[in-house]
Amino acid sequence: MANLTSRFIGITSPNPFWLASAPPTDKEYNVRRAFEAGWGGVVWKTLGSEGPPVVNVNGPRYGAIWGADRRLLGLNNIELITDRPLEVNLREIKQVKRDYPDRAMVVSLMVPCDEESWKAILKPVEETGCDGIELNFGCPHGMSERGMGSAVGQVPEYIEMVTRWCKQHSRLPVIVKLTPNITDIRKPAEAARRGGADAVSLINTINSITAVDLDSFVPEPTIDGKGAHGGYCGPAVKPIALSMVSEIARAEATRGLPISGIGGATTWRDAAEFMALGAGNVQVCTAAMTYGFKIVQEMISGLSQYLDEKQIGLDELIGRAVPNVTDWQYLNLNYVTKARIDQDACIKCGRCYAACEDTSHQAISMSPDRVFEVMDDECVACNLCVNVCPVENCITMVPMAKGSVDPRTGVKVGDYANWTTHPNNPSVAAE
Repeated sequence: MANLTSRFIGITSPNPFWLASAPPTDKEYNVRRAFEAGWGGVVWKTLGSEGPPVVNVNGPRYGAIWGADRRLLGLNNIELITDRPLEVNLREIKQVKRDYPDRAMVVSLMVPCDEESWKAILKPVEETGCDGIELNFGCPHGMSERGMGSAVGQVPEYIEMVTRWCKQHSRLPVIVKLTPNITDIRKPAEAARRGGADAVSLINTINSITAVDLDSFVPEPTIDGKGAHGGYCGPAVKPIALSMVSEIARAEATRGLPISGIGGATTWRDAAEFMALGAGNVQVCTAAMTYGFKIVQEMISGLSQYLDEKQIGLDELIGRAVPNVTDWQYLNLNYVTKARIDQDACIKCGRCYAACEDTSHQAISMSPDRVFEVMDDECVACNLCVNVCPVENCITMVPMAKGSVDPRTGVKVGDYANWTTHPNNPSVAAE
């Protein structure tokens, strides 16, 4: 099997799969079970400073979105940071790190936005022997109303300031956890780098309400007739997370800044995609909460087999897709495809026809005996038919040869570079 040993900002772990700061990492019992199952590291659930106690709700803490087969697609949580005493958490962190010295142990922190509060918590955290700290600038609910979490993560100046405090008052590597509840994810990442951060992690949860009870008219989860916005996570947020990770990986101001990828990773393929887009490792939460800690074993075996088949090492995977991420304006207009239907695989359900006829470009014909065929003179290659077809690879997009004429426009493939001024362009003709 491929060597999955991960070396992330000087922190070594047997594999790149870490548990994210969340309920699964809230206490010693959980973390020991996680390490026995094979997880390479954990980010201990966020610790706060000694002060007014954190009190969680005693009613439902999670709302959910399911697929048609009841598969969990997303969770909305209204849970706060740890409500366990600071000294208990610190003692357990020290014990677990002592017993599992080869595993990564990173501690998530969130305290008021003043230097003394951060300075005070850093020393006892260091004394646990942990490998690093993660600054929680992402939590979108509960703590943000107290001027912490995403309230800090949405202000680049605060990110830079707190990061600099932590680098000044601690020898530990500092990971800055970013909120996705912001217009441009690059700005807080740049601020973290200016403050001296060793890495960033993203994404934290997305501000959300997942459902409303239409009898009581209360958002879910419901606490005594009221509901509140929470943090959304799980497979549904993965596309957003991948995009934000890639933006930081390819931006000039943050290029080379180590990234810990978070957001909906459930399988080894998900993790590999995060790493191909620039993440040095991957943090997981919802998948473990859905399927249990042993899901990491599938991730380990799957990624190992993939790397063996590709004949590449883990380090060669990281960032491999970044050069292929570009802006829309640089996409090749001379790449022309047409949809093709495999009649042997077609089950004649008609979903491609209905989608194209009603909502797209009327490019699929249906015969009296329900044979569906693509009309090239109408097909714009949107590939909606591919996505709605229930049979994998029944419909594919086939590139047209350079020099051939696109029957939809009458333009030769290769001449679309001048499409904005081409007389066959309907917009030009209208003028």
